[in-house]
Amino acid sequence: MTISTALAPTDLAGITAFADLPADTVAWLLTHGEGRSYAAGETIFEPGAPAEFMTAVLRGGIQFYVVKGAQRDPIFRVEAGQVSGVLPYSRLRIIAGQGVAAGETVLYRLHRDQFPALEAASPELVQRLVAIMNDRSRDQVRAQERDDKLRALGKLSAGLAHELNNPAAAIARAAEALAKRAAAKPALFVELVGYCPSPEAMRSLTGLAVPSEPAAPLSALARADAEDALAEWLETNGVADGYCLATAFLEAGITTKSLAATAALLPPEARPAAFAWLEGQLTTMQLVRDVQEAGGRISKLVADVKTYSHMDRAGGFEPLDVTAGLESTLNMLGFLLRKKNIKVTREYAADLPRIRGQVSSLNQVWTNLLDNAIDALPAQGGELTLRTVREGDFVRVFLIDNGSGIPTDVLPHIFEPFFTTKQAGDGSGLGLDIAQQIIRQHDGRLEVHSVPGRTEFCAWLPVMGG
Repeated sequence: MTISTALAPTDLAGITAFADLPADTVAWLLTHGEGRSYAAGETIFEPGAPAEFMTAVLRGGIQFYVVKGAQRDPIFRVEAGQVSGVLPYSRLRIIAGQGVAAGETVLYRLHRDQFPALEAASPELVQRLVAIMNDRSRDQVRAQERDDKLRALGKLSAGLAHELNNPAAAIARAAEALAKRAAAKPALFVELVGYCPSPEAMRSLTGLAVPSEPAAPLSALARADAEDALAEWLETNGVADGYCLATAFLEAGITTKSLAATAALLPPEARPAAFAWLEGQLTTMQLVRDVQEAGGRISKLVADVKTYSHMDRAGGFEPLDVTAGLESTLNMLGFLLRKKNIKVTREYAADLPRIRGQVSSLNQVWTNLLDNAIDALPAQGGELTLRTVREGDFVRVFLIDNGSGIPTDVLPHIFEPFFTTKQAGDGSGLGLDIAQQIIRQHDGRLEVHSVPGRTEFCAWLPVMGG
């Protein structure tokens, strides 16, 4: 239960911001402020309540939490001797978190309506409080940037895990199938040579094992008919499991005509083992190609990660290819794009000049803009356009989506610090105000135009040497 508490000058002496103040200033603070006592665990601030008081912690402390439904997570703590709450010239109007007394807590409070009078009574104290506010603002920005990067990294890591899972699983399946094929080959070979086929027959058989060119693609109906014809021919020629072999022969472009030429050179009893060996060889080669393709996909993803994170170079400004950064970011978000069936259109200008910048910072901007666009697009019919053009001494990078658009009451605020329309933890985390700051650090600017059905972000980046 909150209790009003009488305070003496000695009570304020432990507050760092109030140290060495003249006696008349301390007297003014005691006259115009008030003391409050709270039991351990008692709620001092509620999220959404008006921010009305400058608060100095005399004893105890205040633990702040961010509240998400029934869950609350600790974010920071104000200890004895520190000042929190509203400070002079602060734009804070609404309390965002919940503040709870950490032990038996005694506070000094001064209503914000007294700030003009405080400035007249003690300009020195107001300067101290403004300095605290500036430090607090810098700490919040640094903390937000750190948390934003961690959230963005987590989101990209999840997408990358999905991207890597398919080729990795394909390699595992192929390796298992290759092991089975390799284990079966010695027995097939022994069975085949036991029938003493002629050298001509062996040359014809092994010649089929290395197709000269891949088979032409067939429609589903034509493929089924071709497999039936191959299986029927094989069974007619004494191969009992013809349907098990026909698929591999068809994929390699082997026809009944080429099989018939080889079969004519083989003893009839050797044909089942010979064609089973041939099918095993063709399938083995296809599995090897599958492993190579999956491995190439993993290598491409690793290369995209290197390009995206710039982890093999220093973090300074250097000549950059904007298109390469956009492409690596698209690949990082490929899983999300496919998940929502988003059509991506690339309209990159030819011979686009390089800019001077930090690739890691710019890729964070592209990630934020693309992630926001993906969130705004519907599950079906979403379209995303990436366009680059040169205009004078600038490269202009456009990211355009056909989503619902940004509401007119939100649009003027999207570049404000800490402004978001998303729930805590949603999105990439990087606020558009920080994206704007990154573009400004590159001597450019970030613009937005939005109407229902079309939202366009445009980044202006100066040409290197321009």
